[in-house]
Amino acid sequence: MEIILKETIETLGQEGEIVKVKPGYARNFLIPRQKAVLVSKASLARLDKEKQAIATRLAEQKKQAEGLAAQLEGKVVAIAKRVGDENRLFGSVTSSDIAAALQAAGVTVDKKTIVLQDAIKAIGEYKVPVKTGYQTTANVLIQVVPETVGDAQ
Repeated sequence: MEIILKETIETLGQEGEIVKVKPGYARNFLIPRQKAVLVSKASLARLDKEKQAIATRLAEQKKQAEGLAAQLEGKVVAIAKRVGDENRLFGSVTSSDIAAALQAAGVTVDKKTIVLQDAIKAIGEYKVPVKTGYQTTANVLIQVVPETVGDAQ
């Protein structure tokens, strides 16, 4: 089934593209949530009229994503956690911990955009990718350090 995307969907494509998807995915998810429309003469005509606006909007989104990526690239954030034997953490460092540490450093990032392959359960340095926008990522260096007695809350 061919549809026209009304917004950028990371796994499918960008706004304004014509893509083929399975009929159930289009009928049950994309079309009811106003994320896509069926390809027809009327929808193709509307797409032609809106091409310039879509291109401008995508360029603006890309510019914002690159700006955020420039802020994040090379940023080093230290997170203090309680440690036990063999420098293993009590619990783990999660994406919400990283988002809070970045917020304290002056950069606002949604925790859903932080890509953690596995939970961080030991002290050390970790390079964590952060999705800043469509096809744009930035790497942040996370330093997990042992919490000192004065840091305890």
